[in-house]
Amino acid sequence: MDKLVIRGGNRISGTIAASGSKNSALPVIAATLLTPDGTFAIDRIPDLKDVRTFIQLLDYLGAETSFENNLLKVSTSDLKSIEAPYELVKKMRASIYVLGPLLARFGHTRVSLPGGCAFGPRPVDLHIMVMEKLGATVTIEKGFIDAKVNGKLRGARIDFPIVSVGATGNALMAAVTAEGTTILDNAALEPEIECLCNFLVKMGARIDGIGTTTLTIDGVDQLKAVGFENIFDRIEAGTLLAAAAITGGSVTVTGVVPEQLASVLDAFRQSGCAVTVKEDSVTLVAPEKLLPVDITARPYPEFPTDMQAQWMALMTQAQGNSTIIDRVYHERFNHIPELNRLGAKIDIRDNWALVHGPQELTGTKVMSTDLRASACLVLAGLVAKETTEVLRVYHLDRGYEAIEKKLTTLGADIERAKYQEF
Repeated sequence: MDKLVIRGGNRISGTIAASGSKNSALPVIAATLLTPDGTFAIDRIPDLKDVRTFIQLLDYLGAETSFENNLLKVSTSDLKSIEAPYELVKKMRASIYVLGPLLARFGHTRVSLPGGCAFGPRPVDLHIMVMEKLGATVTIEKGFIDAKVNGKLRGARIDFPIVSVGATGNALMAAVTAEGTTILDNAALEPEIECLCNFLVKMGARIDGIGTTTLTIDGVDQLKAVGFENIFDRIEAGTLLAAAAITGGSVTVTGVVPEQLASVLDAFRQSGCAVTVKEDSVTLVAPEKLLPVDITARPYPEFPTDMQAQWMALMTQAQGNSTIIDRVYHERFNHIPELNRLGAKIDIRDNWALVHGPQELTGTKVMSTDLRASACLVLAGLVAKETTEVLRVYHLDRGYEAIEKKLTTLGADIERAKYQEF
């Protein structure tokens, strides 16, 4: 296995380009399953473990793919299977995204119940509800979601009881070729959903209300393959800004849409950081002393749950106590014991954490159970005395493209190495 070895104390400074977004790339890749008409060329796809796994899944289904220099080419004209197997789906929850497009195209699909990060229950109930609303019969048998429809899916009104990015994405892909009109109410507002909508529209879909909580989809008979450019990864961008903030440095992240980082940038400003926004870049200069800032993670446009762990690492260096609440995933605090091993002092109760700052961190071996927790521990290692070893970085590789190389470019003393687990 790989680990990251970090010798802390260096300031993170310089200019770096943001990668493409993983959270938009995966549903966009899934949407290629909707049509056999032509070859897709999708640029700015990050070279990540999750992306590679999703491409493997498409290959298993019979697609023709090539992926080089962040350009993915896909043809799904000759698919040979409608079943997404456990061996691939267990590696990431986003595999559930094939449910909607396969059902829409073939009228039948079998998708293994998904895996992914190990924090709390994240059921597929809403995905199943969506398919049933659109006229499918769905059963769970032998670990598979089995969905069938006689003829085509039929438009319906779908009111989401809670905001769900994944279920909104699956609903969009299932509805774009359904008969009649589908209305999605309380739809997710995330930029990644807007990106998927724009991709589907370019393919020939008819979607109104993009960027709002009510999406109206008029089903079409045919879609076509297109060229498309993926959006930037706002979580990677936020993590790089946090690396500068926690080390007392200064960084400019280019290739971004600053409006999509608004809640995170506001929190940085409250912490005393100087934040300068241009049309496609953000520059952060760390203050002499960080101020404590309370945050509550909620669905977009509020502070993202995917930045909650990184913010907690930052707050260990703030001049006072801060509270962090996660309203999205109540059990997403597995990084706290590992931060405490580094010398942090964080109390936890349910989905509420109290971070006592500032605390001097000292390097040791730490291990994470999910993607963003890994990023949190890397940030802590950047400011810790001595050497920090972050184990099981395969979690990190699921969502950050060569993060150690980017941080090295910005001045970090960090390297990837092999280790053996007992």
